[in-house]
This record gives sequence, C-alpha cells and structure tokens, in this order.
Amino acid sequence: MNIANEWLLAYLALGVFVGFFAGLLGVGGGAIMVPMLTTLFAAQGFPREHLVHVALGTSMAGIVITSISSLRAHHAHGAVRWDIVKGVAPGILAGTFAGTFVASRVPTAPLAVFFSCFTAYVAVQMILNVKPKPSRELPGVLGLAGVGAGIGGISAMVAIGGGSLSVPFMTWCNVKIQHAIGTSAAIGLPIAVAGALGYLINGWGAPELPEFTVGFIYLPALVLVSAMSSLTAPIGARLAHRLPVAVLKKVFAGVLIVLSAKMLHTLMAG
Repeated sequence: MNIANEWLLAYLALGVFVGFFAGLLGVGGGAIMVPMLTTLFAAQGFPREHLVHVALGTSMAGIVITSISSLRAHHAHGAVRWDIVKGVAPGILAGTFAGTFVASRVPTAPLAVFFSCFTAYVAVQMILNVKPKPSRELPGVLGLAGVGAGIGGISAMVAIGGGSLSVPFMTWCNVKIQHAIGTSAAIGLPIAVAGALGYLINGWGAPELPEFTVGFIYLPALVLVSAMSSLTAPIGARLAHRLPVAVLKKVFAGVLIVLSAKMLHTLMAG
C-alpha cells in the first residue's frame, strides 16, 4: 500500500504543532496527537474497530521522542524537579503498563468519549484557576508513588504524557508553574516508554490492522511526527520561561477544550 503525499505532509505538520505545545506546556503531545491521528486514520480508511487503539499506541510511541527533546530543553533552564520525578516514577511505570491492557480491551467509541470528557474536565479545572492553600505541600514517598500510579493509569487510557494531570497536581501543591511544566516533561518519558511497550504487546497479532503497523503503532505517523516534534519542542520550552503564569494556564486550557471537541466531532461523524 502506498501512502499518499498529503498524508505524509499532514503527519509532518502535526509533528510541528505537537512538538511546540509539548515544550510550551510540559505535555507529551498525546492530548494533541490522539484526536488528530484519529481523524487522519479515519480519513485514510483504517478499520474502525481499532481506530482509537492505533491512535493511542502511535501517540504513546511518539511521546518517547517528544519527551526527550522537551525534557532536555527544560533541564537546561533548571526547571526539572528531579526529586519529584524519582518519587512518582515507580508508580508511573506500573500504572501506565497496566493501563494499556485495560485500554486495549475497551471498544473505540467509549475510549473516544472517555478521552474527550477527561480533557474537557482538566481544561475546566485550569480555567477556574482554583488556588491551593499556601500550606499545601507535596506528599511523601508513598503518596507520590500512589499519585504516579494514578497518573500513569489514566495517561495510558488516553495516551498522554501526563502533563494534563501532573501539572495541575504540582501547582496544587504549590510547585512553581514553570517547574511543574519542566518536571512534567520529565515524568512524560517513563509514561511514554511503559505505554508504548504496552500497546505494542497488546496490539501484536490483532486482525485487520493497516500495513506498516507494529502492534498498535503505525510507523509512518510515528517517524514523521516524532522527527518534526523533536525540532519544535525546544522552541516551545524556551517560550514557556518567558510567558506569565496566567497566559500559560489559558493556553493550556484552550488547547484541551478544542481537542476534546475535535475528538467528539470525529466520533459523531463516524
């Protein structure tokens, strides 16, 4: 099967967009990739049964590359709280890997609805801008591991790098927004590795998958999106350290609202 040039260009353009917002907002890019890949895959005639599964798996694999690029840029600005990363990493790995087994057994339509409702909820929380108590602090080692498991499990279900969960959690615990974004970029890496491995295993041997698909990972989209996102993620990361907090939160919420609406539109149109 030959892939038309317009689809290849679409994947390249998506990579530019994903990388920029991954660096800017500390997200792995999955919240952007999943609805867009679902739309592109549907237009290409991919089997509806595994439409969202392939979008989720491809997104998780792509986040591996995007997270590395975004992480390096934020680390260069001294914005990564490695103490937090070490605390949540064990729970992240376990929760994410387990979550892929659940997601792979849920039909396409419920997965799309869950993704849309989740992103809309997170966006509303950011818009309301509820202020944390001045005395609120990060939990201890066990608490961080538990939070990591929760973030990992949900992230696997919606194929995100965890930024839409970890950024609000850290700011709620009075972590500076720029540090929360930079730390979220680091947290996204173990999420992506465990998630990509899980979707690879769960999709292996699945029937009627399109050509160039390994497990639930579509290789042409993975390669092209990752190539471009690794170039634009550092640009977004630099901008994140120049914008005021209010602007960052509004951009974050606005992107999530648009994408949750896009996912619902794709579902209803199908």
